Amino acid sequence: GITYLDHAGSALFPESLLKAFTDDLRNNVYGNPHSQNISSKLTYDTIEHVRYRILQHFHTTAEDYTIIFTSGCTAALKLIAESFPWIPEGTKQPRSRFCYLTDSHTSVVGMRGITASMNVLSVPIKPKEILLAKSRLPAEEQNCTTPHLFSYPAQSNFSGTKYPLSWIQDIKSGKLCPIKIPGKWFVLLDAASYVSSSPLDLGVHQADFIPISFYKIFGFPTGLGALLVNNRIAPLLRKTYFGGGTAAAYLAGEDFYVPRKSISERFEDGTVSFLDIIALKHGFDVLEKLTGGMEKIKQHTFALAHYTYTVLSNLKYANGAPVVRIYSDTDFSNPDVQGPIINFNVLDENGEVLGFSQVDSMASLHNIQVRTGCFCNTGACQMHLDMSNEDIQRNLQAGHVCGDNIDLVDGRPTGSVRISFGYMSSFEDAQTFLNFIIATRLSKSDAEIPFQSVRKPTTESVPDEHLSFNNADKLSPILQISDRELGDNPSETQTTGSWQLLEPEAESMRAAVSKTAVPAFRKGGKPITVAKIYLYPIKSCSAFEVTEWPVGNQGLLYDRNWMVVNQNGVCMTQKQEPRLCLVNPSIDLKQKIMVIQAEGMDPTAVSLEDNTGKEAVICESKVCSHRVKTYDCGERIAGWLSAFLGRPCRLIRQSSDMKSKSHQKNTKGLSPATNISLSLVNEAQYLLINVASILQLKEHISARLKEPLETEELIRRFRANIVISAPESFEEEEWAEISIGALQFQVVGPCSRCQIICIDQQSGGRNKEILQSLSAARGRKTNFGIYLMNQPLRSSISDILSVGSQVLPVLKENTEIQPPTSSEEKCSG
Repeated sequence: GITYLDHAGSALFPESLLKAFTDDLRNNVYGNPHSQNISSKLTYDTIEHVRYRILQHFHTTAEDYTIIFTSGCTAALKLIAESFPWIPEGTKQPRSRFCYLTDSHTSVVGMRGITASMNVLSVPIKPKEILLAKSRLPAEEQNCTTPHLFSYPAQSNFSGTKYPLSWIQDIKSGKLCPIKIPGKWFVLLDAASYVSSSPLDLGVHQADFIPISFYKIFGFPTGLGALLVNNRIAPLLRKTYFGGGTAAAYLAGEDFYVPRKSISERFEDGTVSFLDIIALKHGFDVLEKLTGGMEKIKQHTFALAHYTYTVLSNLKYANGAPVVRIYSDTDFSNPDVQGPIINFNVLDENGEVLGFSQVDSMASLHNIQVRTGCFCNTGACQMHLDMSNEDIQRNLQAGHVCGDNIDLVDGRPTGSVRISFGYMSSFEDAQTFLNFIIATRLSKSDAEIPFQSVRKPTTESVPDEHLSFNNADKLSPILQISDRELGDNPSETQTTGSWQLLEPEAESMRAAVSKTAVPAFRKGGKPITVAKIYLYPIKSCSAFEVTEWPVGNQGLLYDRNWMVVNQNGVCMTQKQEPRLCLVNPSIDLKQKIMVIQAEGMDPTAVSLEDNTGKEAVICESKVCSHRVKTYDCGERIAGWLSAFLGRPCRLIRQSSDMKSKSHQKNTKGLSPATNISLSLVNEAQYLLINVASILQLKEHISARLKEPLETEELIRRFRANIVISAPESFEEEEWAEISIGALQFQVVGPCSRCQIICIDQQSGGRNKEILQSLSAARGRKTNFGIYLMNQPLRSSISDILSVGSQVLPVLKENTEIQPPTSSEEKCSG
């Protein structure tokens, strides 16, 4: 088999990643995310979910960082150079500086080409110099706001040296100054090499820019990277070019352009590589499943590097001369300062360097894959191989260019050999490589000592049974990794209490509110009442009809608290899966459970109590552009839903301790700067429809259909929370506010209908005539029903919404309407 030792160049992908990805593509249709159709919406939602997964991987949130997808780390670096708010030479203000560590990738150093064109000076900093730059600026110079940028790698791609992440805060705070100049320092952390084998916690180490390439982590997909931008610097970034999808509006005939508000949408020119982005979700899943996480990968890969380094550094010829010269700043004793990279040159008995091309050719004969040259890091190559600037220029004159096979010029090396380990690497890989060096350089008697003095490394991160070579692997011809089954989620933890019945104190409070806040009816009009109440515990599943129900701070209690997601964690609706309407959830408040039923399935139940303890897996999802915190409800219900729907899916629930800050909507008219908390709804807490409007629409639809629709069936198609009985059809569209008992609602707009109304909520069958009839009846509009928001009373007592309660509206013109002479207001209590 092949021994692959270039994981710093690219990770290898496991067969299970490709299988999960191709299965995903077979089961779903992903359209261009800039379109508005169902497949495109699925793509957009999946991409947003992947953004959250990336942030979660780096222990941060969308509050602190924005993900901008790029073609790779290099493109991300170029974007930084082009958009950073540089202040050039020749201005009255102090000028900006771009400083970078000399031990940096070519793509970092290449940023100076852009900064030079902007008349910004670039300053290279040697690693030893940054350690000496600890003096603070004078107090009068610390208030200068000129922006400067310092870039350094979290891990050298040449030697594996890990530079201190503490530099980030030290530089930003002024404790460490790359150069003594007034201004504000921002930090670019090149994490491409580091994150392939080490965990990065951006909650602790908050660099301003973090460029990465995903193939270095997963092996697949290639040609996809990202720039993580700290939201504190994001608004300062400048951009001149605008591509498809980045404009909120522009004119072709004159210089008018308004960018999109979202930083990611503003900087992602054109259509992103959406299928590759979707593949990342499976990359994260497989990585976690096979390894247990980045910390275990870090320990596993370092153990292999430490073992190999120890043996390699002890190899001697019979005359005592070393077999290799290792280029390293550490002794490989600590994984926090050394990554799984070993850089070296092979020597002969006289201490002369053997050319790296010769070593590479010999390794290839032994089916060992290594990397040779300077690894796109000339600065580190010069430092470790002791090459001057003149040496580099002389090598060029001798015909040597980066990436060629000219390994020696005048007997001196132009580069070196690099081996690197990844999470797929095994002890056998290390032994195979060491046996190759010994077999080609030493006699048998010389080779006996090293292996006796060093034992096999121990690591719990990647057990040996999960790593095996298999040349018959059709999808990944190098390595095959066997997958482990994910375990069931622990049982739910009980944390929340139930709603309570009204108390006399609450009654008196509501009476007081009603006298001052409830508007009157129109003169002589018939009373408007609540005819039906529905809640939808599981988003897009069947309705649960009630006659009275408690109201929470997000709407009807337990309304759309749960949702079904596909294998990528993206919300499933009846648009993609009409059979969701056949899943019938009901709430039992006494037993504190949600019972879920479906034809042909045994009933199952989910606790109403929150599971937000240590066992709960909190993740971020997106519902119609709103970000929500959720947790998974476990394997049992996931298996039930998957069996019924015939596709992999899971049930997730909104996390109650994060509702208020994770899914809010600012609504005018309720009170100044009121943030209304939402459940997993699309637009508002409540949706109201009018029976009179239903009956008028029914006449239009019946004329177009062979078989007339029942009124009840049509009501259920519109999936409202509150169904009212009003005298006039569509009069609800003229309301600005309504009151039902002590509850006050703000009308926030009409509901524009989609194709879900074409789905029969009893059978799951589709009939496109419904939407077409609605459009024809409403003059090419598809509005039907109104959205409501409720500003909760400042009380811990729950309100009750009841069928039969009187509805008191206020017109949009805010003209109060006189109450009828007969009939009293029915208070729901």
